[in-house]
Amino acid sequence: MSSTVLILGAAGRIGQLLALAFASAGWHVRAQSRKPLPVTLATHSRVQPVRCDATDNAALAAAAQGCITIVNALNPVYTEWDRLALPLADAALAAARASGALLMLPGNVYNFGRELPPVLTPDTPERGDVPKARIRIEMEARLAAAALDGVDSVVIRAGDFFGGPGPGTWFDMALASKLGKDRFVYPGRADVAHAWAYLPDLAQTFVKVAERRQQLRGHRRLHFAGHTLTGEDFKWAFEAQTGRTLRRVDLPWTLIRLVSPFVPMWRELQTMRYLWQRPHALDDSALRALIGPVPHTPLPQALRAALVELDAPLAPPLSAAGAATR
Repeated sequence: MSSTVLILGAAGRIGQLLALAFASAGWHVRAQSRKPLPVTLATHSRVQPVRCDATDNAALAAAAQGCITIVNALNPVYTEWDRLALPLADAALAAARASGALLMLPGNVYNFGRELPPVLTPDTPERGDVPKARIRIEMEARLAAAALDGVDSVVIRAGDFFGGPGPGTWFDMALASKLGKDRFVYPGRADVAHAWAYLPDLAQTFVKVAERRQQLRGHRRLHFAGHTLTGEDFKWAFEAQTGRTLRRVDLPWTLIRLVSPFVPMWRELQTMRYLWQRPHALDDSALRALIGPVPHTPLPQALRAALVELDAPLAPPLSAAGAATR
């Protein structure tokens, strides 16, 4: 018998890919969203749309009945985290408590604060020295506390996203934003390593972890390594896919800092700038111990697919021999 999963925030970027990944793996998917689902989901034979607000506890509890897994892919607008992140997390937790489902949460590296070390493991100490770090720490602390009452949960922590439908990530809004003008926009130093997650790989990883439901008791934290790249690494990879020599340009941080008191989004970006100044990578040893090989698309293939989705200017694909030579 196929298992059933409830995806909260299924119309969002990661929510869409999660829904498709679970459906492709044979799961029945209940896809919650406030707005209509994209056609690829709405017409999928294994996807059942659930139109309701994510804070409607009664509706979520009803949708969660019979599910063995719930994935909280809800992600409020960046400037609304203070107001919405914890209420949305509490709604997802209430649905898991009502149904007995495993609650899964995509995590990020905010928990480790401004002084995050170069290698991040599930046991790395957390530091709530920026507002978004404190929110993330509290979200996960509530999951850990709920485990004492029998609610099973797992956080899969990953780096910055790339790939998948729609704009809204550093990859889309900075790195790839000026390719048509032969520019590569990078928010940090070119020699600082940064953690990235190719979303189709991450979505498949969620499926593989969910398939280990019987082994997931209490609260667990796992790290998804993805791709660890410097700005220079990414620039070379972009040049290989576009067939162009790109000029690296910096994000205008001085202007962002000056205007940030008056523009909420820029204020948030300025607060999180440290992530581009501190080298960091995610250690996925615990994840590999649980599921074995982790889904990992080679960078050239992942990058090309991500750029195709953005309609970016690309060079013709290399032949197998040409790719090997390159």
